[in-house]
Amino acid sequence: MENIKDTVIQHCLELLKRDDVKNELKGLMKPMIDLILEELYPYIFLSIVFVFISFLLILGIFILLMRNKMLIKSPLGFLKLS
Repeated sequence: MENIKDTVIQHCLELLKRDDVKNELKGLMKPMIDLILEELYPYIFLSIVFVFISFLLILGIFILLMRNKMLIKSPLGFLKLS
């Protein structure tokens, strides 16, 4: 029984390695993948927007921290930014 199972699996793997079968599977899956991507595009766009906003906020915090550090460490006061 185990030998038959291995033979069937081996035959399926050999069948999937053929170029015509690969192209046919790609043709069958393409509409489904396009539909999934079409549904996900708004969420992908929102994720990119949130990452960009988060980057800007972190950059702003970094600039504020560096400005505050320069104001405190400057003994002569010539490095004040404001």
